[in-house]
Parts: sequence; C-alpha cells; structure tokens
Amino acid sequence: MERVHAAVYLSVCLSLLTSLCQGQRSADTVLGLTTAELAEALQGVLDEGDTRLSVEKKASVIPRCDVGERCAMKHGPRIGRLCDCLRGTACNTFFLRCY
Repeated sequence: MERVHAAVYLSVCLSLLTSLCQGQRSADTVLGLTTAELAEALQGVLDEGDTRLSVEKKASVIPRCDVGERCAMKHGPRIGRLCDCLRGTACNTFFLRCY
C-alpha cells in the first residue's frame, strides 16, 4: 500500500514539475517570438522613433503686459498667469495687475 502512495506522490510531483517547466517555456515565447526577438523589435522601434521625433523642448512664448494691465487670473485658490510683466515691474497677486 505504501508503494502505491509513493508512486502516486511521485507521479503528481513529476506532473507538476513538467507543467511548471512547460509554463516557463511558454513564457519565453509570446506570439511565437522569443524574448530576444521581441527585444530586437523593440530596439528597432525605439531607434526609428528617435529619427522621426525631435526631443527638443518647445519654448513657450508668454505675451508681455504693460503697467496696469491684468497679468493674472484667480480661479479658486490657484492663480494663473495671463502674461509676463515688463522689466522693472511685477505681477501683484492681490490686484492681479502689473505694478
């Protein structure tokens, strides 16, 4: 009787081991491609994207405000800037105008 239990235990362990190994093998291949092929394809896409897209940051152009003009807008607790005050003046956050 113990031999039967040992044989069943051994067969269950072997079947679990083979299923885990099969799962590991299938994890290495996705859609019929190995991880090395997927890495090469991803590297090709990334290299191609570098030539088409420029990584340069666009400089945002903020218009200039004259003295006394409204330079900001309050929306709740936040203050949004509408324009940049001229040199020598600053945007007053209470009046929201250049002074």
